[in-house]
Amino acid sequence: MAEALIFLDPDSPLNLQGQIRQKLVEGILGGSFPPGSRLPSSRGLADQLGVSRNTVALAYDRLAADGLIESRARSGVFVSTHALDGRVGYSGGQGEAPVADERWAGRIRRQAPSDKSFRIPAEWQRHPYPFIDGHFDASLYPTAQWREASRLAQGSRIVEIEGAGGGDGDDPELVEQIRTKMLPRRGITAAADEVLITGGEQNALYLLTRLLVDQSTTVAVEEPGDPRLRLLLAHAGARLLHQPLDSNGLRLDGDLAAADVICVTPSHQVPTAVTMDQARRTALLGLARRNGALVIENDFETEHNFLGQPHPALRGMDREGRVMYVSGLPRMLSPGLRLGFIVAPAPVIREARRLRRLVVGRPSLMTQRTAALFLSLGHYDAASARLHRILGSRWDALRQALNHYYRDSEISLPTRGGTSLWVRAPDDLPVSRLVDAAARRGILVEPDTPYYGAASGARNFFRMGVTSIPEERIRDGVRQLDELVRELRGDRVQTLRGDHPNRVSGEQLARWLPGAVIHYRTFYGDPCTIDLHANGRMSGRAGHADEDLDEGQWWLEGDLYCRRWSRWGYGETSRLEVTLEGRQIRWWRPGGHLVDAAEIDIPPENLAP
Repeated sequence: MAEALIFLDPDSPLNLQGQIRQKLVEGILGGSFPPGSRLPSSRGLADQLGVSRNTVALAYDRLAADGLIESRARSGVFVSTHALDGRVGYSGGQGEAPVADERWAGRIRRQAPSDKSFRIPAEWQRHPYPFIDGHFDASLYPTAQWREASRLAQGSRIVEIEGAGGGDGDDPELVEQIRTKMLPRRGITAAADEVLITGGEQNALYLLTRLLVDQSTTVAVEEPGDPRLRLLLAHAGARLLHQPLDSNGLRLDGDLAAADVICVTPSHQVPTAVTMDQARRTALLGLARRNGALVIENDFETEHNFLGQPHPALRGMDREGRVMYVSGLPRMLSPGLRLGFIVAPAPVIREARRLRRLVVGRPSLMTQRTAALFLSLGHYDAASARLHRILGSRWDALRQALNHYYRDSEISLPTRGGTSLWVRAPDDLPVSRLVDAAARRGILVEPDTPYYGAASGARNFFRMGVTSIPEERIRDGVRQLDELVRELRGDRVQTLRGDHPNRVSGEQLARWLPGAVIHYRTFYGDPCTIDLHANGRMSGRAGHADEDLDEGQWWLEGDLYCRRWSRWGYGETSRLEVTLEGRQIRWWRPGGHLVDAAEIDIPPENLAP
């Protein structure tokens, strides 16, 4: 009897019956259970695995129906002697030395550029705090709605067309839905012959770079920017200009006028999430027009603007056909979904279609029709609204948590939305060390290194995303990250010494604080003003338009300054020691580390002797 040593994985997405079938098939095809060998009885295997006999019996029935096993009267269950019929095997050559690697060095004519991008752990979902952008937790997928669209697609004529093969046309219903449902949201109008369906974002960028770029082409890319795009451009032989950013996105200075092609992510820039404002978009199109440049606009993640109105895409503002627009269906609609599209002048689309045919062919018409039905049934609008609400709430939760705990640093540039934040690590803590130590504690963040292409290198930032982590875990994840940063910095963290010369007593606080006004900037760069009223009331306003308001109470307990907001600071009470040097006020946890610093305006009469 063959020893059927198989093991069940409690984390497998398959049910018990499916796992048993899968393991037995692997054993049969891999040679562990050769044809004609005896398998355990259903009762014996059930006892071994700790499952019901009926579960094993059903798995055996399916394997028998597939011709892999057979039951012999009064003898037991055996691997079918015909289980491997039709499979090609080769037993010769075993033991021969493999072909030496150096023999291939002269055979490979064009090597792909080295990919040094950050590798997301395959088991990232097992980490309790995965702040990874672009990966999605299961709760975001509209599974039932996508399943309905898939079922309807399988009953449509598209099945016959897909089965017949041939042709390179896309599903006209999907093209129509993109033209009428998705593009108008971005201010874009396009004819059917100006749209090409691709196998995702990377496929779309590959087609455009192969068509528009060669060794004579100078291409401007954002710095920091998408490392995958840089690799594609390097493989095409382009000369790269690494163009820096500011608070409005790509800067239009320096050598940008020399670029033949300009690559931008204006909706929310990768990786900083900065949104290019309307004036900068208009200026960029003007620069491209004056210099005869083309623009590749990557809008694949679209614009999640949570603090204002979204801007139209560059393609929607373009009146000369200079902008090649790349976007697609959000990957969080279905696990493994890779459907993108290019919007460009018809001649470009014709050439891209020919190139697509040579490289990968068109994406599955069945998947295209499923997506078309998902759009036409209204599921896309509902899913987009739901995702915008959920991701907006998570993004706000991340900002609040960083503002509350992580006061040793700040985000690099102000953002109005997106699904990630670009955070500066303390100058005395290398971000690579922080990322590695955080991963060991179950906190996943991305280092900045892969996003910089210029020789000057990275700037000690890391990226935190919200697509992969439930909102209820965000606060604790940031709190633990803050604790880790303080642990790694050791004695370099500012702490309040007992002999601090600027420590303020409770008596001084009682005299100075009533009527005082405090000014500081939040972690994410917004101005904030706090009024300390004489009656113990506290009012705060944050944001460039005072859009974030809150009320609270302040009081004194001995030498401790106490405060509690209605919403800010999670509505929790803080008891803090205070130091004052000139106009600078600092708050410290009792006997502990620095919490925050600001400038304070004390009424002159409070300072009178």
